[in-house]
Amino acid sequence: MSKNRQPSAGGERHNGTVGSRRQGREAALQALYVSDLCRQPLEEFPEKAWSDDPLVPKTRVFAQHLAAGVLASLEEIDPLLKKYAENWELGRMAAIDRCILRLATFEILKDTDTPVNVIINEAVEIAKKYSTAESSKFVNGILDKVKLERTPG
Repeated sequence: MSKNRQPSAGGERHNGTVGSRRQGREAALQALYVSDLCRQPLEEFPEKAWSDDPLVPKTRVFAQHLAAGVLASLEEIDPLLKKYAENWELGRMAAIDRCILRLATFEILKDTDTPVNVIINEAVEIAKKYSTAESSKFVNGILDKVKLERTPG
């Protein structure tokens, strides 16, 4: 990843250090993806499973919070995704799309300090980066419905 990237929605400039919330989301996504495919507990993940670049402590804590929160909330998240992903079973979705949706749904429901539009925009951008343009539209459409579930915090 380029060290001169412009800040993204929800991220900040970080002068060569991996310290943005986007990096935290991407690291959490990487961990969720491995967990989804390998059924490996987060506690057993080596450092490289979180990110190719070393994470600054604040970003690592954010990534761990997201990944652990998603895994602890699957019984709440998955039924919502099934409800709004009309004609799609979770098991038939691409694993990366399923993980992006779970991550963003957790943030929408539980991290109420972050504006919903920021969460959705971040998820769409991450889908474009790690999946496909079509997936980004799919993710956007489902999250646009999931956001109705957010209760004022």
